[in-house]
Amino acid sequence: MNTFARIAGTGSYLPEKVLTNKDLEAMVDTTDQWIRERTGIVKRHVAGEGQTTCDLAEQAARRAIEAAGRQVDDVDLIVLATTTADKIFPSTACLLQQRLDIHGCAAFDVQAVCTGFVYALGVAEKFIRTGSASCALVVGAETFSRIIDWSDRGTCVLFGDGAGAVVLEAADEPGILSTHLHADGAYENLLHVPGGVSRGFDVDDAEGDPRYTHMKGNEVFKMAVNTLGRIVDETLQANDMKKSDVDWLVPHQANIRIINATARKLNMAMDKVVVTVDQHGNTSAASVPLALDVAVRDGRIRRGEVLLLEAFGGGFTWGSVLLRY
Repeated sequence: MNTFARIAGTGSYLPEKVLTNKDLEAMVDTTDQWIRERTGIVKRHVAGEGQTTCDLAEQAARRAIEAAGRQVDDVDLIVLATTTADKIFPSTACLLQQRLDIHGCAAFDVQAVCTGFVYALGVAEKFIRTGSASCALVVGAETFSRIIDWSDRGTCVLFGDGAGAVVLEAADEPGILSTHLHADGAYENLLHVPGGVSRGFDVDDAEGDPRYTHMKGNEVFKMAVNTLGRIVDETLQANDMKKSDVDWLVPHQANIRIINATARKLNMAMDKVVVTVDQHGNTSAASVPLALDVAVRDGRIRRGEVLLLEAFGGGFTWGSVLLRY
């Protein structure tokens, strides 16, 4: 008998501190109207002093485990997607494992920036399909505010902090129908943090401070729209499905205009698209699981429905997951 993977429970967590567009007006040369019109963002959450990515991940993970009706002892794999790890090493997944008092199972981080959770879900699904795990905790968590230059109006309005998680368990019938993961490093300079452990954080970079996120917004926008359009086609073709077979689009929450463009590609009404970008901003790897958890908990997404998850991030990386919830 074939083994499949299905989502048994979801969870998410946002830091208490809220930063509104009005707050940003006092920090940089921008306006609430401009931010809303260009991005759809109204506010974002920011981690407090001393609050780490693992802190956020732990809260989301515990909520997902509870929603799944599982115990922490049931977890036999932890895959955590993040760009903003607590430490250089050990991995934030190992730190989360310690917090949850889980011992012995594989635990590792995945770094694909905004596509991180989609990558992590794709990896965990393979573990379950091959019998290497039966109950995986898959987390996307970020304190992206730590790699943002808060004097750069082009990036500081976009990002926020948060965490989302799912419990993925072995099943007799398909939950995850397919995963599609891609990357092309040729575009690294369009969206990146120039500094790093190996290069150092004092590298000469004409764009500005190498510790912070640099983005060429117009180029990234065009690439994201075109690439996500292609991944929609690829995903549907792989499953011999029509656009109308998809009940919900759960997109990466980067920009309302990108989300709208992807919805048009699917011929999908916006009331079938999960949108949280207005409330959370772009939380990078946390974005997709956060949106998923919101829509599951408010009752929009129901068991048996077909969901398309998709994301695009620095690298460039991009990917999708088609699943029956």
